[in-house]
Amino acid sequence: MWPSDANSTVFTEIGLLFTADPEREEIRDAALVAENGVVRWIGPTAGAPPADERVRVEGRAVIPGFVDSHAHLVFAGDRTDEFAARMAGRPYTAGGIHATVAATRAATIPELVSTTALLVAEMTTQGTTTFEIKSGYGLTVEHERRSLEIARQFTGETTFLGAHVVPPETTADEYVELVTGPMLEACAPFARWVDVFCERGAFGEDHARRVLAAGREAGLQVRVHANQLGEGPGVRLACEMGAASADHCTYLGDADVDALASSGVVATLLPGAEFSTRSPYPDARRLLDAGVAVALATDCNPGSSFTTSMPFCVALAVREMGMTPLEAVRAATRGGARALRRTDVGALRAGSRADLVILEAPSYVHLAYRPGVPLVAQVWRGGRRLV
Repeated sequence: MWPSDANSTVFTEIGLLFTADPEREEIRDAALVAENGVVRWIGPTAGAPPADERVRVEGRAVIPGFVDSHAHLVFAGDRTDEFAARMAGRPYTAGGIHATVAATRAATIPELVSTTALLVAEMTTQGTTTFEIKSGYGLTVEHERRSLEIARQFTGETTFLGAHVVPPETTADEYVELVTGPMLEACAPFARWVDVFCERGAFGEDHARRVLAAGREAGLQVRVHANQLGEGPGVRLACEMGAASADHCTYLGDADVDALASSGVVATLLPGAEFSTRSPYPDARRLLDAGVAVALATDCNPGSSFTTSMPFCVALAVREMGMTPLEAVRAATRGGARALRRTDVGALRAGSRADLVILEAPSYVHLAYRPGVPLVAQVWRGGRRLV
């Protein structure tokens, strides 16, 4: 039965504990004690201290809960026809976002809450214990604010993405004035982050810089949609603005890679988008070899990456992006936490939040080795069992 009222839980007989802690990343025949929601002790099963509750893992692998640092969960409708057309050969562009904007504006708050809750439940059953949610499908003051109010019901990692695309009823200059003025004022109380889609068909460098600067002035931290559809200024702008992450990073020049490596900005890679749009995958190997910090995230959205599965993204990263299974799981846990500037999640060490996933497998390698198989057996967040 769960959740229990026990204050402490000891997990024993862990076949392989992947901590994502660089000080001690893998431990075999391990045990872990969670007390009052945080990790208190890690060591060999033979030395495990007593606790109020005991969970025998029976040789299975344990990893930290996944940290999904890029997701668009507040929306209505779907874009099935657009996906089918792409699979028949039509290229992806940013324009399809307008269809989701229309459906989202027309939806009621209860409808949006229900859809978001279903997607959060999907994430949880697949091992995600920390996630970000963006606005961006309202594009009016009222609709952007309500999207963030809804997102706040599910996570503290909320992102103001009023600058997703320019709505057809206005011009880019007029819309940026709205985004950096009344819309930002209304949305900032419900957001931790500001983001902009710096891309052809969306926002150019000057407009993107204005949006990010205004958000930072309002107390929000910066992240950027960058270099998804082609080489452009997004990555370098993210580095200039001190962003936590530059997300997508599909098309990079040498200067972009150098800027990421020297700035410490996390390159958040979103392979679900490339899978769904039949675009080239980011070259994770090139980034890792250059010393760039890399995260993996789902980019869950109804247009270009309608998946909530971090295991699926791990498998894609290994198969298509040049990552080893270790690097991919690390990017989906510790990397995601770094992209959110979090030190309490994404790794299992004394003092971290007790977010852990028990796999129905002896090793995390099975996440790529057995793609599409539901390997998540149990999910614990803050020391309480969710799945």
